[in-house]
Amino acid sequence: MRDEIDEHNRRYFVEDQPLISDADYDALVRELKAIEAEFPELVTPESPTQHVGGFAASQFSEVRHRVPMMSLDNAFGFDELHEWGRRLERRLGAEGGDTSFVCELKIDGFAISITYENGRYVQAATRGNGEVGEDLTANIATVEAIPKKLSGKAPTLLEVRGEIYMPLVAFERLNKRQADAGDRLFANPRNSAAGSVRQKDPSITASRELSLWTYQLGAIEGGPSFTTHMETLDWMRSAGLPVNPEITALGTLDEVYERCRHWQEHRHDLEYEIDGVVVKVDNLRLRAELGFTSKAPRWAIAYKFPPEERTTMLKDIMVSIGRTGKATPFAVLEPVFVGGSTVQLATLHNEDQVKAKDVRPGDTVIVRKAGDVIPEVVKPVLAERPKRLKPWKFPTTCPVCNEPLVRLEGESDTFCTNLECPGQRWARICHFTSRGAMDIEGLGERTVSLFLEHDLIRDPADIYSLDWDRVRGLEGFGEISVTNLQNAIEASKERPLASLLVGLGIRHAGGTVSRVLAKAFGHLDRLTAATEDEIAAVEGVGRIIAHSVREFFDNDGNREVIEKLRRAGVNMTGPEAPSLPQVLEGMSIVVTGTLEGLSREDAEEAIKARGGKSPGSVSKKTTAVVVGEAPGAAKLTKAEELGVPVLEETAFTKLLETGELP
Repeated sequence: MRDEIDEHNRRYFVEDQPLISDADYDALVRELKAIEAEFPELVTPESPTQHVGGFAASQFSEVRHRVPMMSLDNAFGFDELHEWGRRLERRLGAEGGDTSFVCELKIDGFAISITYENGRYVQAATRGNGEVGEDLTANIATVEAIPKKLSGKAPTLLEVRGEIYMPLVAFERLNKRQADAGDRLFANPRNSAAGSVRQKDPSITASRELSLWTYQLGAIEGGPSFTTHMETLDWMRSAGLPVNPEITALGTLDEVYERCRHWQEHRHDLEYEIDGVVVKVDNLRLRAELGFTSKAPRWAIAYKFPPEERTTMLKDIMVSIGRTGKATPFAVLEPVFVGGSTVQLATLHNEDQVKAKDVRPGDTVIVRKAGDVIPEVVKPVLAERPKRLKPWKFPTTCPVCNEPLVRLEGESDTFCTNLECPGQRWARICHFTSRGAMDIEGLGERTVSLFLEHDLIRDPADIYSLDWDRVRGLEGFGEISVTNLQNAIEASKERPLASLLVGLGIRHAGGTVSRVLAKAFGHLDRLTAATEDEIAAVEGVGRIIAHSVREFFDNDGNREVIEKLRRAGVNMTGPEAPSLPQVLEGMSIVVTGTLEGLSREDAEEAIKARGGKSPGSVSKKTTAVVVGEAPGAAKLTKAEELGVPVLEETAFTKLLETGELP
């Protein structure tokens, strides 16, 4: 087991090509610790539990750290975090009553040590094995966030520790470039950052849009003295070093636990990845009293969030057919608990993604589920691949109707072009009834499948002419269920034109475009009669969307569905003039958190209905930020930095009525 863990350390720290997920690695280390705790006579100085995980690779020259770069002990649940708190209280005794703490985000990046002499950048090195790291001075110098000269009066020598990371938008851009070039995709921002700083050519590192957060001083000579950790962080900020704005000083362990819970729920509100919260004793004198174990300080611990990546078996790759005929490959997995739920299916996006990741049925794969995001297969574990495992090939015929699949020129997506394909029909009807479209409660995927199976419906318009006597004969449809469904269908007839346009499933025309078109044309008949040029002339539409809209309405089958909807009495009008006073015209209102009286979607719709915009991020153009319960910390911080007004729900209600900020 020690050899296995050492090999995983080498693959992770040196080659930046881990074979297993962080969660599986942590489980191995915990198992080894448990064995050594039960049989202490088996503990050796060479055990991975007795030293910092990591290696100094051979392709860069060595750097010996003036102060060892130790790792942190981990807490994998609140029970372990509470136990660390109790140990602290026991060790500190009476002094522990006044102990304050600092909570820092555990950045999922690459640990680095940066040295300044007389305020000028002179060296950067990896953690390595804690004593000796790799010299990456030239590469790290290309990271724009790192100041090359410190502000103010600088110490003779200063070593600062930090985390190199890749912002999420930079990671997405990097993988897009990789895909466009036909190169392999990177698994996650952490591995991308680690691989980027170890390039032999510093210009490659410079192209990767890396950034840095600093969090700790190492060696310091000829500089100021400090009594608390927060003082050191404030001084580091004043010197021009990037210090994370989410770092917080807290007075009690209960506040620490609450802070950890907060970030576990809001980790995806940030523009970079975190995998936990680091908790440190603030008082530097108490730190000295607490001291260190062989590999970690007793005065700090890393609370690690539940895993969002796990390894499992890829049993099969299948293809689903969407409402537009798009054929999407997906992975059938051996069930695995990840990101708070058990995952059995995961998206593989398209043919190019499958080729780039080179995943094959029979592979052990890394599966990722970040928050509410659809699970996806990240990559295969090549060391576990069975011999002679054949690459997966995209099918040439539709798995539902057996008609040919076609990949459009210049696109990455493949389509079933048979409009009568049962797979497309099911997806189109499910989309039509969904909340963002006609919002017909009680007519979900299973019910749609049942109605199709019994030939009760063939297209979305058939919903409005259901044979209710036959429906009553189906299992699960008593009189109450039938009445509720009838009422929901009848109510959907009054939905606005924008909802109908969403429900029709026009390619490239989502919610925003549908609202724009409804407002511009006011009636479905005027839109269906408009030329492609007239549609493209609408602000926010453009030529590609206009062509797709015109193509949709030129299709005989789509026109037939629209006529059936008209005969059923479905509303086809939209707001020719705004139905509400446009008191928010020209304003940009960001909503974050859960409001008491409105859902977040409803709040955003209320803003747009009054002429305002409701983007997902805060900028200099933001008029105000509306906050509910558990708001996104990144948005609040950005609002404070830019001086953007922050409104609670009562003030927001007044804003909707009057258009005036309090």
